[in-house]
Amino acid sequence: MQKVADFQKAGVETTIFLADYHSWINRKLGGDLSTIRRVAGGYFKEALKYSLKIAGGDPDNVKFVMGSELYEKVGLDYLSNVIKVSMRTTLSRVRRSVTIMGRKMEEALTFAQLLYIPMQVADIFTLGVNLAQGGTDQRKAHVIALDVGEKEFGYKPVAIHHHLLVGMQITEEARRKMLEARKTGNRELFEEGVIDVKMSKSKPLGAIFIHDSVEEIKNKIRKALCPMGEIELNPVLEIAKYIIFRDRREPFEIINKKTGERLVFENYRELEKAYAEKRVHPLDLKLAVADELAGILEPARKYFLEGAGRKYLEEMEEIRVTR
Repeated sequence: MQKVADFQKAGVETTIFLADYHSWINRKLGGDLSTIRRVAGGYFKEALKYSLKIAGGDPDNVKFVMGSELYEKVGLDYLSNVIKVSMRTTLSRVRRSVTIMGRKMEEALTFAQLLYIPMQVADIFTLGVNLAQGGTDQRKAHVIALDVGEKEFGYKPVAIHHHLLVGMQITEEARRKMLEARKTGNRELFEEGVIDVKMSKSKPLGAIFIHDSVEEIKNKIRKALCPMGEIELNPVLEIAKYIIFRDRREPFEIINKKTGERLVFENYRELEKAYAEKRVHPLDLKLAVADELAGILEPARKYFLEGAGRKYLEEMEEIRVTR
């Protein structure tokens, strides 16, 4: 949503695609399409609105499109687009791209999961999107869109990808394997690792939800991997870099709990350097990041826990109990 806010400020007309059929293919929420639609049009849509608002965007100036509603509206045109993409794409390339779903190459796939990629590419052209934006895990599908665009649809879209936050529960072993893969130039293995350890709503203990209580945020960050002096693939530093310091104009303060010393950082580079030099203790960093993140998410937390958004959380709890 940070990038959506950036696009809005640049005068771009923005659309958020609620991919209910894609979630169905990927067996989210027990693979129940009606449940997926309820969540997509309820909690998830509201959460995206508040994320956009917190990021400085305008949730009233963005168009939400539900996948199933789009397909019903355009009918056979969508099937035609899926076939056009499929005819220009090899099976091996689709299989390589399926890692977008967090599934490794060697895992067994259903045929529906192979349809996921041509459908995602067809979505871009069915919506008439000029600029496709997503996480770095979307890159392979977007490259297919760039390759088939001019040949089948008369234009080539632009693709922009944002960083994927590392999940709170990344292990030191997973972190070490990823760093080794990057060091040896094994890009495929590193990218698979990024997708495996990304912050994801399907791994609730490793993800920060915008409706989490202050105590939940603190507990999750306190338990997160945060090796002393280690910068790369450090989930706590990533929150500092990509969320806290992104648009920050005032200094960031960390208090040493043992000595009471106050360390003040004007930008992320200063913080990173101090942490690499072991001048900042991991626990002190965690406490400061947790407090700041809780403050940033306060509007969403109040909406979902105390305001009109409470009904969406209750609906989610009802679905969880039913399942």
